[in-house]
Amino acid sequence: MATPVEYIQHLYKRFGFGISLEEAKQLKPKKLGEIVNELFNASIVAMPLKAVVIDSIPKVKEALSEGMSKKELNKLIHTYSENLNTDWIRQLGTTRAVVREKQTLFWHGHFACRLRNPYLVQELNNIHRRFAFANFRELLFNVSKSAAMLQFLNNQQNRKQHPNENFARELMELFTLGRGHYTEQDVKESARAFTGWAFNRDTFEFEFKEKQHDAGPKTFMKREGNFGGEDIINIIMDQRQTAYFLCRKMYAYYVSDVVDEKRVKELGDYYYANAYNTDMLLRKIALSDWFYAPQMIGNKLKPPVDFLVTINRQFNIRYESTGTWVLIQRSLGQLLFYPPNVAGWPGGKSWINSSTLMLRLRLPSMLLNSGTIDIEAEDDDPDDGIMAMSHSVYKNYKTEVDWAGISAMYKNASLEDLATLFLGRDPAPALKTIINTDTGSTKELVLKLVSLPHYQLY
Repeated sequence: MATPVEYIQHLYKRFGFGISLEEAKQLKPKKLGEIVNELFNASIVAMPLKAVVIDSIPKVKEALSEGMSKKELNKLIHTYSENLNTDWIRQLGTTRAVVREKQTLFWHGHFACRLRNPYLVQELNNIHRRFAFANFRELLFNVSKSAAMLQFLNNQQNRKQHPNENFARELMELFTLGRGHYTEQDVKESARAFTGWAFNRDTFEFEFKEKQHDAGPKTFMKREGNFGGEDIINIIMDQRQTAYFLCRKMYAYYVSDVVDEKRVKELGDYYYANAYNTDMLLRKIALSDWFYAPQMIGNKLKPPVDFLVTINRQFNIRYESTGTWVLIQRSLGQLLFYPPNVAGWPGGKSWINSSTLMLRLRLPSMLLNSGTIDIEAEDDDPDDGIMAMSHSVYKNYKTEVDWAGISAMYKNASLEDLATLFLGRDPAPALKTIINTDTGSTKELVLKLVSLPHYQLY
């Protein structure tokens, strides 16, 4: 049975960054299950980011003692951080493994981490990518033992004599169970279990420092034992609430900001019964009839990174400077590797405010007409150095778009085809009338479509 083109477009927008009209029509004769399998199977291989090598960033004390100024060190951190950011944007814009990268973006926000060492956050990101479809338990073990997370949530300072509760609390509140599903005593006992979890400061490999570990008896979630960190994670994974918590977030990410708790329970029970196999869960969502319901199509606001990557892929925009990518992310409120806090980006309607809304509506025309970007971005903390940059460095930029090729590609496409491609659904009759008031070139029609508020949805 053939698959409707609008289903194919919806699938590729939610689990990737869109698909061309021609490719969607080529897939139309196939069954939905076959299309889903092809899409997911293209993401089997994980391609790690390699923008930063282990010795790129010197240790602060060593750098300062060898004569490097704090300003020079911050500039070095900024340079590698920007390289890492643009390396991922470039990979998002060219990879065929779109489902893996989309799920990596999900884990990137779920396990939010903000550090001054771009090598550590790169390696954490590669963990997200490598275990994107794996058993969540395996992903959680690897994230919990990563140098980036151990440092960010202060477990490097978690010792028997002075337990630090930061990691233990966020593990339950943000990563697994959610607020209200654990007690303060659980936090204290969990923190004791994770004492001694640290990393080697030269190799950044995980180290268990037995002398700093509290090996005494603990009571966690009504269970008793001489628990270590692995035991705590296993107990948490035994809680069905963990599956519900994760599925609620993934439903909001892939399906709708208005969460259907009945669907969440259905997905959570499935996830739990299948040992937290993320690949199986995502395929179940992609194959569900309710995922393709009319009210689910074009009902979500594109996150800034999705917006940038999608328009880059649709029009193969060539930038004079990839630093423009960083400025756009910052100005729209989602800078990769730079979450606002440990809870990550809230998403949904939070992407829109008075300044970002106007910028979103102007950006397609600016990018596709080689315009000048005029954004008043806020200064970063000058002592941070991660993404501090001058407003003027990337204010004036040039882009190139092959409009002759695009016009040739869409010259025989109907308005309905183009609306499905760029807007996710056929526009309302009033919008059709507005669009059809000018029967100009394909370029003018496409520019009108991508300048509509509907283009901000997917």
